[in-house]
Amino acid sequence: MTEESNREARRHVEHVSSQHRSAGIDDGSREHAGGPAGAGAWAPGTGPAAGTLEAVAAAGSAAPARPDSESDVHGVQGGDAVAATDAASPELAGAQEYRIDLERIRFSSYFARLSDVTQVVPRSGVGPVMHNRLTHSLKVSAVARVIAAQLAGHEARHRAHLSGVRGEDDATGAIVARLGGCDTVVAQAAAHAHDLGHPPFGHLGERVLDRVARERLGLLEGFEGNAQSFRILAQLDTLGRDFPGLNLTAATRAATLKYPWTRASWIGVTAAQRPVTERPRGVGADAVHGAEKFSAYALDAVEMEGALAAFPRVSEGMQTVECAVMDLADDIAYAVHDLDDFTRAGVLQQAAVAGEFRAWLADVGRFARMAPQELAGSGALRVPGHALEQLWRRLALKDAWIADREAFTAAVHRVSAEVGDALLGVPYDGGIDSERAVSDFTRRWIEHLRTSIVVEERPHVRSGYVRLDQQAWHEVMVLKFVHAHFVLERPELGQPQRGQARVVEDLVLGFDAWLSDRVDAGRAPRRLLEWADEAVAAYFELRGDRPELLSGDTSDPGLRRQGRTRAILDYVASLTDQQAISTHRELTGAA
Repeated sequence: MTEESNREARRHVEHVSSQHRSAGIDDGSREHAGGPAGAGAWAPGTGPAAGTLEAVAAAGSAAPARPDSESDVHGVQGGDAVAATDAASPELAGAQEYRIDLERIRFSSYFARLSDVTQVVPRSGVGPVMHNRLTHSLKVSAVARVIAAQLAGHEARHRAHLSGVRGEDDATGAIVARLGGCDTVVAQAAAHAHDLGHPPFGHLGERVLDRVARERLGLLEGFEGNAQSFRILAQLDTLGRDFPGLNLTAATRAATLKYPWTRASWIGVTAAQRPVTERPRGVGADAVHGAEKFSAYALDAVEMEGALAAFPRVSEGMQTVECAVMDLADDIAYAVHDLDDFTRAGVLQQAAVAGEFRAWLADVGRFARMAPQELAGSGALRVPGHALEQLWRRLALKDAWIADREAFTAAVHRVSAEVGDALLGVPYDGGIDSERAVSDFTRRWIEHLRTSIVVEERPHVRSGYVRLDQQAWHEVMVLKFVHAHFVLERPELGQPQRGQARVVEDLVLGFDAWLSDRVDAGRAPRRLLEWADEAVAAYFELRGDRPELLSGDTSDPGLRRQGRTRAILDYVASLTDQQAISTHRELTGAA
């Protein structure tokens, strides 16, 4: 069997194995998102699998049988492992294929690279070990697995009802099945892959790459970490064969599409035509430049469309069930696990955190009556209580479908008590008692949040099929506020972050100058030159096949320029933090 036929066989298996995902579908049309919030909703406590971790485990055990270990043949045979699956059993063939997906991501050099990519703040080299993008991804995967197992248990009970084995139907399972199902391995694979595209220095590097690409080099699509993750899976990573990417199943590819659109697809859509409150989360309101967040560049849009086509019952602009699980797990891990780092490192100061929360809670009515101008300006944010009031007003403005003043107040009370008073009340000293306190805090919050799940058949356009219930949603927003206000906005981070931004910008412009040098361009890094050739060829091919996907200058010189810039972004984004620093030193001649 040739390499190309292996690829075709694998794609055939992925669609055969997803037949269970489209049971009951009578047409292939994609529905429009934005049903009434709460329609067809389920919450923990309404079914046997709700509540405790033991119940979650029971839910997972009720799911269809899955292999207990990773594929033994994949490590040797790669795509040939398809031949080892039972073609007469689409369900088992699909399970095998999904495990191959997970293995390919785990063994990817892009995944290993995440061990030296900033999660929130760079490591100092001293003090407690901080999370990086790799450990964060592993924890997201762990949370996603438990949530997915719970949903898979509901789906299994629904299917048992359909087959006559079980008398009572499972409403949640019916929703999950209708939308394409929920496989725990697919959710894990998506969690492993979700941060592959993060460039050096995390979100700071992402913003710099986007700005330089659009403003300095004329690539209107710019750079986006989620789109870069999908590009790695679909194009840049390699198994050493004659096809690009990791050749993943449609289910896994679709599960990584947190923002299933391109940047250009939202160009020209004004706020008057569609208000921010009626747009998917992440789109923003920029009708000139398009979506703020998106999951595919133009070069990879066809690949995105192909993955989404396997889920005809998933509404346009919405995530698949497994993607929603991954996204939710990412929120939970970010909101809770990173507090471990900040507490152990002494970054969070009890006086500042407790002061902000107590001030707001002590005078909620007065803050509610404040005029907007009273809360404006950087000086106002330094007044205790003002920042929390600003947070509430932002939530109420953008997410009126779920934002509730009483629920927000209750969330502030809980976070104030558990973070401001309890967790930070006793300084972390590295001792056993301190470590137990931090670990207990993390365990309780993870348990609470991942059992506060709602499944909706017709979710609000700014939500997803799987989301947190109203109270837990507010609690996560307040936990994220602690990150943003007391860590990311610290003045002492300003100087090193400006230095990191300079490194990223210099790398992009330096490589652009090198590739523009007709005499010396041939000595640029081999991978960069190969990617530039491939990107240019891909842009020309796209102009012939799908010209509507392109933006900017589409003349021959314009497409060559776009291809070269995309390759430079691919190359710089593939570096670790330390590689970026050392490459910058060599490229600029800095001491």
